[in-house]
Amino acid sequence: MSLNRQEIATSLINKHDFKTYAEIGVFLGKNFFPIKAEKKIAIDPNFKFNWFRKLKRSIKNSSNWNASYYELESDRFFAEKAQAVFQSRKIGVCLVDGMHEYHFALRDVENAVQYLQENGVIIMHDCNPATATAASTFSEWEARGFKDNWNGDVWKSIVHMRSTRKDLNVFVLDCDFGLGIVTKGQPESMLNFTPEEIEKMTYADLEKNREAWLNLKPASYFYEYFGVQQAAK
Repeated sequence: MSLNRQEIATSLINKHDFKTYAEIGVFLGKNFFPIKAEKKIAIDPNFKFNWFRKLKRSIKNSSNWNASYYELESDRFFAEKAQAVFQSRKIGVCLVDGMHEYHFALRDVENAVQYLQENGVIIMHDCNPATATAASTFSEWEARGFKDNWNGDVWKSIVHMRSTRKDLNVFVLDCDFGLGIVTKGQPESMLNFTPEEIEKMTYADLEKNREAWLNLKPASYFYEYFGVQQAAK
């Protein structure tokens, strides 16, 4: 079964009638523009689209007329804008797909959780790199001319939360380069690594412990966990 982040976000918005969708790391807007929600928040330091593309996408999907675009780093957004943006309406679904590095992804999730509805969901992209190349550092990817898929070490943020957050349930769906799912509540299970130990982990370590460390689930688990009806294809 193949599921992607856009399908998951849409299913959750429809099931819970979530009003607010936030996306960190919007880039071309390929995932952002098709999603329908009453209020959409786009956060990216460098949007790769212009006003004309926004106009076309708003004509195609009326949700985009009310979208707000914050062209700044996510750290700055949360430090300077988030409190006002989410004061009257918390986040229903947040996609974290910004800088694919451990500490960046972790900060994005921990910042977003503060503004998440009690039954809200954070979706993290790039949590299950299939190769050492995909899990390389940004500089290594840059040296390759930005070729191939780059997932970085976002997977370490999953290990970190599963080791330190007793208030969050975290697992990874085995689809779309690994979709991390973060919800509020008691974790199904926990790990016991320190941040120092996680820092030193390598891709070879992940390969040996992938299922246990990521709490890896088949894509179909999404329907079971959230009680979502599978759409007919």
